[in-house]
Amino acid sequence: MVSNVQLADPVKLIQKVATYFKESRVIEPPPWAMFVKTGVHKERPPQDPDWWYIRAAAVLRKLYLRGPLGVSRLRKFYGGRHRRGHKPPKFAKGSGAIMRRILQQLENAGLVQKYDEKGRIVTEKGRELLEEAAKAVLKVEARKA
Repeated sequence: MVSNVQLADPVKLIQKVATYFKESRVIEPPPWAMFVKTGVHKERPPQDPDWWYIRAAAVLRKLYLRGPLGVSRLRKFYGGRHRRGHKPPKFAKGSGAIMRRILQQLENAGLVQKYDEKGRIVTEKGRELLEEAAKAVLKVEARKA
């Protein structure tokens, strides 16, 4: 059975959940968040001031769809092509500190929990949040169609 979270447009769903995180202060970016790159493969820090909320919402959605996931698997999802000058490019993982901190914040908010030694999964509260947001996104898309 396909859930509303799978049917909803991922960009709009993540934006809706990120807005909720920002307004309700469930997730707070650490003081260093505006200065860090999101991985060794990036040249500059993110330009969007709300990138922390967007990444947290994307991680929550990813856990909902593919959980249980740990830090290293999530680093792989958010990695990219590392251009190394004259040497050929290689794949580089995303930042582990960012992933770890976001997972800890989601866990403190009660949206995810640890699952054996396999990583983290979405709790009932997190599942409800995503499904409510997906329902709202689908309702808006249905009105436009």
